[in-house]
Amino acid sequence: MSQLVSVPVVTYNAVAFIEETLESIFNQTHQNIQLIISDDCSKDNTVDIVQKWCKQPKVITRFTDIVILTVPVNAGVSANCNRSITASTAEWIKFIAGDDILLPNCIEENLKFVSNNHDAKIIFSQVQVFQDTFENKNFVKNIPEQYPDNLMHVSFTALDQFKLLIESDRISYTPSYFFNKKTIENIGCYDETNKLVEDYPMWLNLTKSGIKLFYFHIPTVGYRIHANATNNTGEVLFKPAVLNGYLVKKKYAHQYLPWWQAKQEMWAYHLTKGFSFFKITKPTEFNKSIYKIATVYCNPFFIIGVVARRI
Repeated sequence: MSQLVSVPVVTYNAVAFIEETLESIFNQTHQNIQLIISDDCSKDNTVDIVQKWCKQPKVITRFTDIVILTVPVNAGVSANCNRSITASTAEWIKFIAGDDILLPNCIEENLKFVSNNHDAKIIFSQVQVFQDTFENKNFVKNIPEQYPDNLMHVSFTALDQFKLLIESDRISYTPSYFFNKKTIENIGCYDETNKLVEDYPMWLNLTKSGIKLFYFHIPTVGYRIHANATNNTGEVLFKPAVLNGYLVKKKYAHQYLPWWQAKQEMWAYHLTKGFSFFKITKPTEFNKSIYKIATVYCNPFFIIGVVARRI
């Protein structure tokens, strides 16, 4: 029998999309799959749809095991991820959000990479981005479009990646994340005090612990942009994640940054809060210009940083 892989679907209010996500797992070319659905106290009937879908005879016979997890109170995405890891019985795990899909080759391509790269324990790949539906006409782009010559460069060590992550907190192809269960457990899993931003602390913790992030340039996941996403607030000057992201970065990264860079981010954060307080959030050309001037060019620590880098 082929290698078992656990596929947890991390859900919250995913009623409009969850069945399509589940079907994408059903249609994997790899056969030996443990399906886990971990719902974080959805207010809609996501769980009802999941339970009904999982009772189909074709589904029961398709998966090696099916686990449905529910909780009485919403605990946040980090806790939901940890519940999923605990429930997983396979050596390898592939998370998927309840509004995204796995491309048919996802599990097969990841296991192929693992078999050819025995040191790889944390693996990323390419993500296909779509607007609203996974139809060809709604395809937006692949991320990354080119093989990355920065964070995922083959020559970089885990320490190199850690230093880059301290500077920039984004891995835009996070939905492709495929990982070894024991590796994540050994570093303590996800920090549940961070209810909304779970991934950045994890990447820092991994690379700081000497665990390199690997990548292969094949699309494996479909990511959906839609109005109901928790990180989507429509056309705005800045997203709430800008404020949440600063607080996480302050907690995990500022201790490693030059003092002036931490202060530079603090300046931008407080000004962003001010714009939010006065409801200056429409992305007009005037507002965008004022916001950039206020948070960057009038930022005294930005000037200090420019001088420090040249010195």
